[in-house]
Amino acid sequence: MDTLIHSLRDITIRRISVSEMDNNVYLLTARTSGAQLLIDAADDLPAIQSMLANASADTSATPKLELVATTHQHWDHVRALPGLVEATGARTAAGTDDAPELPVTVDVLLDHGDVGNFDGFDVTAVHLRGHTPGSIALVYQDPEGPAHIFSGDSLFPGGVGNTQNDPARFAQLLSDVTERLFNVYPDDTVVHPGHGKPTTLGAERPHLAEWRSRGW
Repeated sequence: MDTLIHSLRDITIRRISVSEMDNNVYLLTARTSGAQLLIDAADDLPAIQSMLANASADTSATPKLELVATTHQHWDHVRALPGLVEATGARTAAGTDDAPELPVTVDVLLDHGDVGNFDGFDVTAVHLRGHTPGSIALVYQDPEGPAHIFSGDSLFPGGVGNTQNDPARFAQLLSDVTERLFNVYPDDTVVHPGHGKPTTLGAERPHLAEWRSRGW
């Protein structure tokens, strides 16, 4: 069952957890226009379609899935992507460096700082190198509250994403997360990771030096 996790002024945010890997799938719906952005069609197409159907309650318009964004290329985040695209005709987006590895043609290539404009809300792409070459986070800035970061597998409660014990990849990811997220957004910013529970930048910020010293 999907969960309505945030009911904001301009959008709603729904989430489902799918697969044996507890992948999070997020859906943003504009209240007035019905424009929708889905983040990470990880698995379980029927569950995703059920979430889309339930989101009709979140808007006064007819909902329309306009874009499916993929945070990174790993297989567990894209298993339902071909089926969802075929069923809905939605356009697709992914980081430029990961897009060639996706199982669908990517319509929109995302680089650091790119802004996606939907009818009723915008999201900003943040390139976070290290977990994969083209990993991106997507950020929604609520006009009346904290920002919401959909971080994929680049930032979790307790640390950054897996870099396969590669010191260079770890240093790159931690630097990007520090410079492009922690140094930009305030403590009340909500982090919605690709697996598991949410957190805030404020909860994680005191541990950045600890993460760097432990090397993962």
